[in-house]
Amino acid sequence: MTNPVKNMQRAIADYKQMNAKDQKRYLTDMVLNNALYILMAIFVIYTAIKQPNFLTLGSFANLITQVAAYLPLALGIAGCIVLTGTDLSAGRVVGLTAAIAGVFMQKADFANKMFQNLPEITLGWILATMLIVVLIGAMIGLVNGFFVAKFSLHPFIVTLSTQLITYGIILWFFALNGNNGQPISGLSREYKDFVGGAMFRLGGVAVPRYVLYAIILTVVMWFIWNKTTFGKNMFAVGSNAEAAKVSGVNVFMTTVLVHTLAGAMYGYAGFIEGVRAGSVAASTGLNAECDAIAACVIGGVSFVGGTGKISGIILGVFVLRIIFVALTMLGVDSSSLYIIKGAIILCACALDMRKYLVKK
Repeated sequence: MTNPVKNMQRAIADYKQMNAKDQKRYLTDMVLNNALYILMAIFVIYTAIKQPNFLTLGSFANLITQVAAYLPLALGIAGCIVLTGTDLSAGRVVGLTAAIAGVFMQKADFANKMFQNLPEITLGWILATMLIVVLIGAMIGLVNGFFVAKFSLHPFIVTLSTQLITYGIILWFFALNGNNGQPISGLSREYKDFVGGAMFRLGGVAVPRYVLYAIILTVVMWFIWNKTTFGKNMFAVGSNAEAAKVSGVNVFMTTVLVHTLAGAMYGYAGFIEGVRAGSVAASTGLNAECDAIAACVIGGVSFVGGTGKISGIILGVFVLRIIFVALTMLGVDSSSLYIIKGAIILCACALDMRKYLVKK
């Protein structure tokens, strides 16, 4: 494990040995490479001054709750970015799996229940529902991966297509049994307790169980990325697919599995989304992939491919959620949030490409 103190001392020593011109270039590169984090730190300080409640335990509890909800999506889409791709279908997959989970988890006596003959909601049924939606997400991811790997299609085109197809299925699903597009509500208490039941409280704010699930999921993904042959193959394909193929890596299977794993993560995100939001609408998950992509790029997952760490993804999600929580506390309207979100993605990608060009 690297020692941050020794690394800092070494960097300072190297800096002192540079001439004035190199020192200036070094400082400029350091500021530009960490511009988003520097701006975030300034923004956090400003928000804390304007809104003292921003740095309370309750605010922190709200932050980690949001991070736990958005982290699975980022962990899934990060693998696609490592392969120099992306996944535009992620948000719609979340919406579809959230709708399916919501229908399976409606209370037995709910007046507008879509399917009346479903089994009684028990722990076994909840776990089965979670498995079903995860498998549905994985199947959509498998389709994405197959078309990308088999026909060498760009992931942008493939996932744009599956995004539209999935949205059509969502609209069809919401029209079943006379529902006529109405939000799916009346979620059972057992489902709510399993996903969002309070583990403990911080500053009077409940920390739900899905925070624990997100921690477990993150540990599993860290193990997959860093300790398995699949993880090593993923980074090899992302760095140079042709070289990886020559080295004996099954590029086709690796690409398919990365997208399948990503889809499974979207399915899990959909499973918890209904409880988090209170109900599921046809618009659930809309543009969720934008937040996930932004978090990944901020966290150092490069679109150039072959680069990324789980710790960076976590940091990226934290940074993005801190920004949005702060903007909300400062009274910024929702329309402006879209503008800021787009600017963050654009700046993060530009800085990422700059790092690549400097290294090259």
